Amino acid sequence: MAKIKTIGILTSGGDAPGMNAAIRAITRSAIFSGFNVKAIYRGYRGLITNEIVEFKTQNVSNIVQQGGTILKTARCKEFTTPEGRQQAYDVMRSQDIDALVVIGGDGSLSGARQFASEFDVPIVGLPGTIANDLYGPDHTLGYDPALN
Repeated sequence: MAKIKTIGILTSGGDAPGMNAAIRAITRSAIFSGFNVKAIYRGYRGLITNEIVEFKTQNVSNIVQQGGTILKTARCKEFTTPEGRQQAYDVMRSQDIDALVVIGGDGSLSGARQFASEFDVPIVGLPGTIANDLYGPDHTLGYDPALN
């Protein structure tokens, strides 16, 4: 596997409290560690339609107090098809994105697992859901704030 130089971040499915804080932390930590960061707007749909912007630390300044996700989010039927995932992979490669961080719930992370296995893409899944619909994690972004 080639060395990872650029990571893409996307939020998918329904938004949840804490997504902006996660986007900020991922972006700043990645840049501090020497990675390039590309933000993918509108989740998997944006990965297919090439809605991708390079992020610097200033892109994530003062976002933690905003609700939802600055990257916006969408559900994407096209990504559920092999052709849609191929198109997403082609866009990812054209943008020189080597790995992804996917923030979302069950559908988002299931899609990430399938995408990773089909294209050998390194993906970190970060649970973000108000529905508590993921097996395994005791806590997710958004679940505690939704309850309280």
